[in-house]
Amino acid sequence: MRYLIILYSITLCSICLSSCGETISSYGEKDAYANIYPLYEGTYIPYNIAPLNFRIRENGDKYLVRFIAGKDSFDVSTKSDTDIPIKRWKKLLDQNKGDQLLMKIFSCENRVWTKYKELVFHIAPEAIDPYVAYRLIEPGYESWFEMGLYQRNLESFDETPIFENAFTNNNCMNCHSFCNHNPEMMLFHMRAIHGGTIMKNEDDIKKIDMKTSWMPSAGVYPRWNPDGRFIAFSTNKTKQGFHSSLENKVEVFDSESDIVIYDTQENVIFTDSLIFSKDSFETFPEWSPDGKYLYFCSSTAINMPKNYDSLKYDLLRISFDPETKTFGSKVDTLISSVETNKSAVMPRISPDGKHLVCCMSDFGTFPIWHRENDLYVLNMENMQLTNMDKANSCESDSYHAWSSNGKWMIFSSRRMDGNYTRLYISYFDEKGVAQKAFLLPQKKPLYYDFLLKSYNIPELITGKVKTSAYAFENIAKKNAKSLSN
Repeated sequence: MRYLIILYSITLCSICLSSCGETISSYGEKDAYANIYPLYEGTYIPYNIAPLNFRIRENGDKYLVRFIAGKDSFDVSTKSDTDIPIKRWKKLLDQNKGDQLLMKIFSCENRVWTKYKELVFHIAPEAIDPYVAYRLIEPGYESWFEMGLYQRNLESFDETPIFENAFTNNNCMNCHSFCNHNPEMMLFHMRAIHGGTIMKNEDDIKKIDMKTSWMPSAGVYPRWNPDGRFIAFSTNKTKQGFHSSLENKVEVFDSESDIVIYDTQENVIFTDSLIFSKDSFETFPEWSPDGKYLYFCSSTAINMPKNYDSLKYDLLRISFDPETKTFGSKVDTLISSVETNKSAVMPRISPDGKHLVCCMSDFGTFPIWHRENDLYVLNMENMQLTNMDKANSCESDSYHAWSSNGKWMIFSSRRMDGNYTRLYISYFDEKGVAQKAFLLPQKKPLYYDFLLKSYNIPELITGKVKTSAYAFENIAKKNAKSLSN
């Protein structure tokens, strides 16, 4: 009899779960997923990503979450929000790269435990770049006062400012860009008072007046040639209009736009008639990984804003010789608006040159205000164009950027509420298919509910921008250096 009692005790303990003194000896099972916020289930995650903290929105007095990967596991007890220990989380993911991560969620109500269906994640074997830089700005279009350029450590929850407009009389700052994901080689624009383009190359920081008499405006939408010498800009006359009854309330459009190239060594701007023409609107430049091709978007110049809903951009490509600073004599059409009946803008090509992702909407040049806008991927080997449906949503998904290893893409989306853009991350598998995207995690699960600013132009970088805001301020308040030509 004594032997049977001991054997029974061992069997009972084998089905127990415990954490921080909490023990579950028995539970019922529910054939449904637990309602959690944010919803992360079914996504690929980098093994170096910060913990995916969430709030459990099920009836219960307390909860227990078990994290399992391979033979490793740990538990977290909570009464509402999970606070996943970052060291345990990192160790679990790092030791199980390429494996699945399971989350088992238990809720306890009136001393009765219930287990929900397991949440399944995939731990990708590739890391994501450790930092992302972005602008935070009010989502409205009628006014703004405070804005800044910030960087977030994706391996933790640390966010620090790169520069804020409080240093420069609350003027506008925008269009930041990095060369080859390098935090020590970057630029951003200042508008109105203290106007100019701030350029940083290691400890060398300067401000350039990026406009000539023959350009419609100072340069915007910058993209660095991989060699770091040349930077492509579009030069645009941009306006905005408003709709009183349409689903898309705002329309941002160009009445004129062209593309120019800035030579950082000679401090000159040059262009070519095939990318600078009164007959066309050229915009959104992008370089090939070898720097020998310039991609850009172009539409026939039409009467704006009268014919705003007829404006549709093609995606084009032209060869470039860095040695002679000359362009080819022919422009290739990669995506035709006549064939797709859509407008293709904001091209971003992968570091290996195999895939190009762009925004596609029914018409127009500024997809962030188009709810129908989706991200599409163009296979550069067979030229097949595919909707990134696993990553897209029913709201606008835009402003996308590749990781340095080409396995991750970060982009802004309004899928949470239709008003504020938040950052989402998608994994590109071995077939070049973008997987379901997950929300950039925060320490507090309700962080976004109280953040009254939108994320703008996310750029993944390989490290932290170490230049102080005071160093940027010192340069920003000086007069801009004129171009040599």
